Amino acid sequence: MAEQPPVRHGPDPQPPDPWARLRAATPARIGLGQVGDAQPTRAVLAFQAAHALARDAVHARLDAAALAAALADPPAIRVRSLAPDRPTYLRRPDLGRRLDPACLPPLPKGDHDLALVVVDGLSATGITAHAPALVAAILARLPRHLGLAPLVVAEEGRVALGDEIAEALGARAVVVIIGERPGLTVPDSVGAYLTYAPKRGTRDAERNCICNIHRNGGLSYAAAADKIVWLAGEMLRRRLSGVALKDDQLVSLAGSAS
Repeated sequence: MAEQPPVRHGPDPQPPDPWARLRAATPARIGLGQVGDAQPTRAVLAFQAAHALARDAVHARLDAAALAAALADPPAIRVRSLAPDRPTYLRRPDLGRRLDPACLPPLPKGDHDLALVVVDGLSATGITAHAPALVAAILARLPRHLGLAPLVVAEEGRVALGDEIAEALGARAVVVIIGERPGLTVPDSVGAYLTYAPKRGTRDAERNCICNIHRNGGLSYAAAADKIVWLAGEMLRRRLSGVALKDDQLVSLAGSAS
């Protein structure tokens, strides 16, 4: 007589989740499952919470005085764009690219290699969280012979605002650290835009960009500062930036070591 299979008691074991490995590899919302015709309540609430954080980051106002004091001693110079308030800034990107003429007198004209400009951008939350540590990491790595302009903090600004600021300061190159557009995964990311010979009307193709600097799986302060300082040095040495300046740092390091 053939042996009978053992009798199982209780519910059948759950099959392995085919999405588990993919979810572990990305913060994207994939394989959320469903309950009837809808998503699980937990997934819906998580999405709403992430969306609320992103909206809050976009509308948040920068405490420019506190940030200026945290960045430098004496405090960094404070300026603002032509956008008079946050709602106007969000509706009128063009105003965020222009410096308020009243801010020109506090910007001392000099002969500088590099200007560092910290701008709230689309995430004042990100700038508040990351700018002090990132700027400190950059300053610790800059060569001592490099002439650094006074640090500047700008409110209601876009990337291009740094061009006008650096031109007023007499800087040959500029690094703009700015709050990036918030996403549903990270609402407080910052980026760095580097430009040689900055001036009003500079095109985006003339910039180098380092993005996704944050603590939630993004680029670390140390790694970002290493890349920013290397690119700044190459900009000044080659007198160019943007699409003409390739990110070949590893190739250069390998060549110098051989």
